[in-house]
Amino acid sequence: MIDRPALLITAPASGQGKTTVTAALAHAHRSKGLRVRVFKTGPDFLDATVLERASGAPVHQLDLWMGGPAHCADLLHRAAQEADLILVEGVMGLHDGTPSSADLALHFGLPVLMVIDASAMAQTFGAVAHGLASYRPGLRLAGVLANGVGSVGHAQMVRESLPPGMAWYGSLPRGPGYALPSRHLGLVQAGEVDDLDQRIAAAARGLHENGALAMPPAVRFSAPAQEDRPVTPPGALAGVAIAVARDAAFSFLYRANLDTLRALGAELTFFSPLADEPVPAAADALYLPGGYPELHLPALAGNTRWRDSVHAHHAAGRPLVAECGGLLVLLDSLTDVEGRSAPMLGLLPGRGVMAGRLVNLGMHSLTLPQGEVRGHTFHHARMESALQPAQCTRPQRQHGQAEGVFRDARLFASFMHLYFPSNPAAIAQLFKP
Repeated sequence: MIDRPALLITAPASGQGKTTVTAALAHAHRSKGLRVRVFKTGPDFLDATVLERASGAPVHQLDLWMGGPAHCADLLHRAAQEADLILVEGVMGLHDGTPSSADLALHFGLPVLMVIDASAMAQTFGAVAHGLASYRPGLRLAGVLANGVGSVGHAQMVRESLPPGMAWYGSLPRGPGYALPSRHLGLVQAGEVDDLDQRIAAAARGLHENGALAMPPAVRFSAPAQEDRPVTPPGALAGVAIAVARDAAFSFLYRANLDTLRALGAELTFFSPLADEPVPAAADALYLPGGYPELHLPALAGNTRWRDSVHAHHAAGRPLVAECGGLLVLLDSLTDVEGRSAPMLGLLPGRGVMAGRLVNLGMHSLTLPQGEVRGHTFHHARMESALQPAQCTRPQRQHGQAEGVFRDARLFASFMHLYFPSNPAAIAQLFKP
């Protein structure tokens, strides 16, 4: 067992400033010479890119359903062995979802910092804080932070509204200098924000100047029992070369997925379709993750070297795994939210259309011959095709919308983002030549 200071940063809802505060805390403590490890609760690709820039270390997801308690415990224990401080950014509101950020905090005894956007409230701030803290018995509250305060007087007003005994963690003033830009699937990717480092540093200064840099209490982290961990077949992908598309159009990659492939013995090579780089000739398998292909239609349509190499890979009967945005580029065409359309790879009949609104969201599982694989779906695109799916995912949420899984020889494609650590043996079979 290892004791380390730790904090789960949460809020009443999305859009309250969790990522800004978490990134600022990571930057501030890292600037003091501390080794900081940050995690993101739930299936989120975008916040993690910002948190990695702030902490200077890899960011993994923690999800009690998708990865399982033992997997989460293993990640936290490993982080505690190498870090001086652990920060966990929550997902949505504190009590949203099943499991929720509150479930994660209760399971691991993580102290909770509640970030509340105070920009449009006064004494009601205290009522919101009281409700969040008392809704679930047993939560370990570290304190409350007011985001978006307009003045010193405003900060004092909301602080005075807190119930007796509830700790004030400080405030972050209203300031466009550290706001994080967003688009339809969440925050803009870290690599696309030219002044991201300056924004994070400015937010860290704001926390420092307003008393929000206290070291959190310690948490005891222990390794999970060996029998609780998912079975990773040793050498199941030994010597298998997997090409992974990775650039601004294909960036929705869980670090844990890449870790799992490497643990199975695979050799990973990254290439950029946007740069018209072909699938490496030596690749035994191809992985097309999700991302923002709809923002790069001209390049994807015009880059013939990458197009021809994917066709050759598929024609050779080699494994091809495509998720969400990866599925969209396999279709005949893709139309963006402005109605602009471009031809795609044409390996699956049909067209993808950006809907301008959320089409599906939630946790999903998929039954494969080696057992259940878990993951999630989150997209604003529709697939219009007469092609019938080979099977469908199972939504975790009652009355949720299933996703189709499409197969053609060794091609496997779906809107579902698979979380590889949930069943490494099943993943190995998808990529094994």
